[in-house]
Amino acid sequence: MPPRSMFQSAFLLVSFLVAGAMVTGALLWGQWAPRPMRHIDPEKHQSDLTLAQIPFDGERAFKYIEQLCEIGPRPSGSAGMRRQQELLTKHFTDLGGQVELQKFRYRHPENGSWVPMANLIVRWHPERRERILLCAHYDTLPFPMLDPVDPRGRFVGANDGASGTALLMELGRHMPELPGPYGVDFVLFDAEEFIFDQHDRYFIGSEYFARQYRKLQQQRKPPYRYRWGVLLDMIGDADLQIFQERYSMSWPETRPLVERIWSTADRLGVKEFIAKKGHAVRDDHLPVRNIGRIPCCNIIDFDYPPWHTRGDTPDKCSALSLAKVGWVVLEWLKGQTGDDR
Repeated sequence: MPPRSMFQSAFLLVSFLVAGAMVTGALLWGQWAPRPMRHIDPEKHQSDLTLAQIPFDGERAFKYIEQLCEIGPRPSGSAGMRRQQELLTKHFTDLGGQVELQKFRYRHPENGSWVPMANLIVRWHPERRERILLCAHYDTLPFPMLDPVDPRGRFVGANDGASGTALLMELGRHMPELPGPYGVDFVLFDAEEFIFDQHDRYFIGSEYFARQYRKLQQQRKPPYRYRWGVLLDMIGDADLQIFQERYSMSWPETRPLVERIWSTADRLGVKEFIAKKGHAVRDDHLPVRNIGRIPCCNIIDFDYPPWHTRGDTPDKCSALSLAKVGWVVLEWLKGQTGDDR
């Protein structure tokens, strides 16, 4: 995923210019961040919870990260992406989900060729008209463009790409028995970062999804409606600290959603959900909200040192982090009664 604070991006840009290499520009707007968010007391925001105490299988979710990374790089239109789509289609179908590949094309930013792409949609309880959207991106950056040694090397995206996908793979096991009035759709966005330099467009897949949904809502009787949307991005970090993303908190329609999720975490004793504003992150929730008009928040651990480097590998992720995030999301889902409509 693409975000950086303006300060961090400027610092990186100057550093790379000095080294003779220009990398990506700023894609996170609003707050200058001369210090990372981790100046808070880490002990105060670290749970004593163990895997055995959490009724969400973080170990299995972690194995899914490893399984996805074993495929190798999974950028849009690649053989790795096709293998991942086959794996995920079988996985979710076996769990009882209805799987659809929402196919589209996009021109390669370097050579202009048409690249086949697809958002992967999984529907649970499709008969329920009122629905909740849980989403993540499942493509990987083509190259580790911020790697200080080999920015054109191999990138497997364990946290940045695979972690959100793996969490949904495990969460799917809980969906057939989900109570309440809402159906749930998982959407894995393609082409979140099909980029080769700082001028290329991000969020191609989520923008396509949002436009298609908006067209559907313009029908006289839309077949369904999303009440809420939750984006999961970079949630596997072994050093987990999840602040409230600033765009999500600034939109009047999504602030209550953020507060309910963080309140759920507080009730469960998951201290890594920190009820303070963090970075303003440009991510897939922007087109989902701005184009699709779906109230959508972003759950993201933005401070992740291996970001966009070859170091984003499974050993930087944690089964316990996945268990904590998965438990919070699942308990929030179970608490949705429809009274907020």
